[in-house]
Amino acid sequence: MDRRALGLAGERAAEAELVRRGLRIVARNERTRFGEIDLVCRDRDGFVFVEVKTRRAGSFVAAAEAVDRRKLGRLVRLGAGWLAMRGERDAPWRVVVAALTVGDEGTRVELLEAGP
Repeated sequence: MDRRALGLAGERAAEAELVRRGLRIVARNERTRFGEIDLVCRDRDGFVFVEVKTRRAGSFVAAAEAVDRRKLGRLVRLGAGWLAMRGERDAPWRVVVAALTVGDEGTRVELLEAGP
């Protein structure tokens, strides 16, 4: 499986897990002039901006470790900007990293609360 196919499969697996946990998908691959938000979701607590990271089992950098402080800051700015563009500046929201590890026995999905 090439990188693009792995990433797409990861996004679909993340979506399924998020829906299973009661979130509603609002937008996918939402592009802004500052970058892209993988998934925008909503639950009873507000908006959820999701960064999906998919890695193969045994890869050098684990999926959860692939989002550093700088990337997290960028995600926070993207989320705030997305809400401001829609007149939802005061809406409650948070950032979640969906860390997926794909191995021979299947895909493991971890959802890590990341801010703001």
